[in-house]
Amino acid sequence: MKDVQNERDYRNIPLERVGVEGLKYPIRVMDRTHGTQPTIGTISLAVDLPEEFRGTHMSRFLEVLHFYKDYISLENLEEILDELRKRLNASSAHIEIEFPYFLKKKAPVTGAESYMDYRCKFIATKNREFDFILEVNVPVQTLCPCSKEISRYGAHNQRAEVTIQVRMKKLVWIEELVEIAEESASSPLYALLKREDEKYVTEHAYDNPKFVEDVARDVALRLDENERVTWYYIMVKSYESIHHHNAYACLRKQK
Repeated sequence: MKDVQNERDYRNIPLERVGVEGLKYPIRVMDRTHGTQPTIGTISLAVDLPEEFRGTHMSRFLEVLHFYKDYISLENLEEILDELRKRLNASSAHIEIEFPYFLKKKAPVTGAESYMDYRCKFIATKNREFDFILEVNVPVQTLCPCSKEISRYGAHNQRAEVTIQVRMKKLVWIEELVEIAEESASSPLYALLKREDEKYVTEHAYDNPKFVEDVARDVALRLDENERVTWYYIMVKSYESIHHHNAYACLRKQK
């Protein structure tokens, strides 16, 4: 049959990325406690396309993905990208995998157990060098120091989200970044809380007020101390409870 994708293109315009996105696929990722964890990945795959080719072979992305479906982790992402480059005659390949990661948490007083989900992402590129970024998004609680200072009764608090991206020279676990984010906020969040737990969480947040700026800087201090982290990006966003807008703070650093 005629290979239309390999037809000569005369417009002389190379494309930086061509590929597929929005793929839902069952995958397994590394789990610090249990070895691996099954989850569902939303996957994007892409390669560069030289100016002389009209198109790429989209089906080959799925063929490579299916071959590695049983276990996708930092350990074999470079191998997956090399296979994409080989199968698609490309000089660079890219993969992004977003997935929910579940951790069992105990309520702070009663110890009631429940699962919290954290939105995570693998971002990897292979050209001459392999580049990998781990992203973890952690929901937390912040309580406004200014509101606490000026109010006679209580202080406004709200849900916030801490996004951490890291490059690393040795493995940094998802669980570690979750811990850093939660310990830097006014309070962690929990899926299941009894009355005793609610009392503890609200009072703990009140005793630990944080601006988004405070959270971002505290996360940065923890990442600075981690010798395995070589680069990081931090974004803290507060979904304000008394404003019709959000507050945020961000920074990035090459260590």
